[in-house]
Amino acid sequence: MATVTTNCMATNADWQRTLVADLLRLNVFKGAPEEELACFAAEATEEHVAEGTQLLDEHDQMDAFLVLLEGRVSVSRTDRKGQELFRKKADAPSFMGELHLISTAPSEMTVVALAPLRIARLTAQSFWNVMARCPSIRRAVLEEMAFRRNGLKGLEVQQEKMAMLGTMTAGLMHELNNPGSAARRAASQLRANFQHMHLLARTFSEKGHTPDQRACLTRLQERVLAISADVCMGSLEQSDAEEEMAEWMSAHGLGDNAWTYAPVLVASGIHPGDLDCLAAVFPSDDLADPIDWLESTASSMQMVGLVEESVTRVTELAQAVKTYAHEGQNGSQDVDVNESVHATLVMMKHKLREKNLTLNKHFGGGIPKLHCVCSGLNQVWTNLLDNAIDAAPIGGVIGIRTSLAGDEVQVVVHDNGPGISPEVQERIFEMFFTTKPAGVGTGLGLGIVQRLLQTYEGRLTLQSNPGSTEFTVHLPLHNN
Repeated sequence: MATVTTNCMATNADWQRTLVADLLRLNVFKGAPEEELACFAAEATEEHVAEGTQLLDEHDQMDAFLVLLEGRVSVSRTDRKGQELFRKKADAPSFMGELHLISTAPSEMTVVALAPLRIARLTAQSFWNVMARCPSIRRAVLEEMAFRRNGLKGLEVQQEKMAMLGTMTAGLMHELNNPGSAARRAASQLRANFQHMHLLARTFSEKGHTPDQRACLTRLQERVLAISADVCMGSLEQSDAEEEMAEWMSAHGLGDNAWTYAPVLVASGIHPGDLDCLAAVFPSDDLADPIDWLESTASSMQMVGLVEESVTRVTELAQAVKTYAHEGQNGSQDVDVNESVHATLVMMKHKLREKNLTLNKHFGGGIPKLHCVCSGLNQVWTNLLDNAIDAAPIGGVIGIRTSLAGDEVQVVVHDNGPGISPEVQERIFEMFFTTKPAGVGTGLGLGIVQRLLQTYEGRLTLQSNPGSTEFTVHLPLHNN
C-alpha cells in the first residue's frame, strides 16, 4: 500500500458528520440509516494522497477498505503474461477493497491516483466491526461485491475465449494453407499439362493416326478418364508396380522418361500389359508421343482430383468454423454432441499433427440432441483437448469417446501422458492454478470448463494414473 498522510482521527466529531454526508453520496449507501453511517465514520480515518501515487499493486494483499471521497484513480489489471486486460478510471465517490478483504486473495488490481485524493480508510478489523454491527451497510457492500465478482468472472471467461480465438485462428489459417497450396500447385500443373497436350495434339494432327492406333489410344485414354481416385495399394505393391512399368518403358526405348511416367500411370491403374497395344501399332520411334499423351491425361485427372479434394477440405473447414462459432448464438437450440466435438477436432487437427499424435475417436450412436443454450460446449471440448494434447508425449495417443449412459450424455477425453498427481488433482479446478510453464497456461481452462458445465447442470470428473488420464463430461438429458 502507498504511504499516505492522516489528517483526522475517528474521534473528530466534525469529520464524522462530514463523512456521513459523503457516504450518502454513494448510491449503495443511500438507503442506510444515519446511525449505521455514523458507526462507519467512528471506525474510519481520513487520508490525503498526492497525485501520481500508486495506492495498490496487483500483487499486494489488500489490508483496508477504502472509500474514495474526492479525486480520481486509474484501475488496471494484467494477465499472467503481463499483457493489460483492462484499464478504467474511477471517480469519487466510490469504494474498493471489500472483495479482497472477504476472499483474502491478492488485489489483482493496480490503483494509481490521477488527482489529489481524499480517502476514508477502514482497517481490516474496523471493516469487520462495521460489517457485524451495521446490517444495511453489510448488505450494500455484499451486493456490490457480488456485482463486481460477476464482472471479474465475465472478464476471466472473455480472456479465455480470446486466448482460444487466437489458437483457433492460427489453426484455421494453418489448415486452410494446406489445401490452398495443394490446389495452387495442382492448377499450375494442369496449366502445364494442357499446354503440353496442345503441342502433342498438333503433332498427332500433322502425322495422322491409323484406325488401330486411334482405337488403342482412345481405349487407354477412356480408362484413365474413368479413374476418379488413385488406385489404392500398399507401399511395397506400388513400388513393385512402378518398377515393372519402368522396365517396360526402358525395354521400348523410353528409358529417359521411365521413372517420370511410371508413378502416374500406375496410380491410374494402367499395367505394362495395357501398353502392349500401343507398342504393337506405333513404330518404336513414334511410341513416345502416345505414352506422353496418356501420362499427361492421367496427370491432369489426378490434378483435378487434388483440386476437388482441396475444395472439399476447405468446405469442411468452413462448416466446422460455422458449427464452432455459431453454436448457442441463437438462444436455445438442438445441439448434436457428436457434430460439436467433430467440429472442434477439425479446428485442432494441426496441433495433433505438430506432435505426431494418433487420434482414436469413437462417436456413439443413438445420442439425442441436447436442447439448450449450449454456447460453451465447444469451449469445453477445446480446453479438454488442448490440455490432453499438451500432456501427451510426442507420438502419443489422444482418445475421445461419446456415449449415452442412462439419462446423460458422456464425453471422455483421454491421453497417455504422465498422469496427474493426487496433490495436483486436489487443486486442478482452482482458478489461475496451472502446471504449465509461465506464458503457456492461463490457469483458467478447467475452472471455466467446470463453471460452464454447471450452468447446464453438468459436471466434470477425472481419473488419472501414470500413463493415463481421462476427463469425463457428464451432460444431463432432462432439459430435452
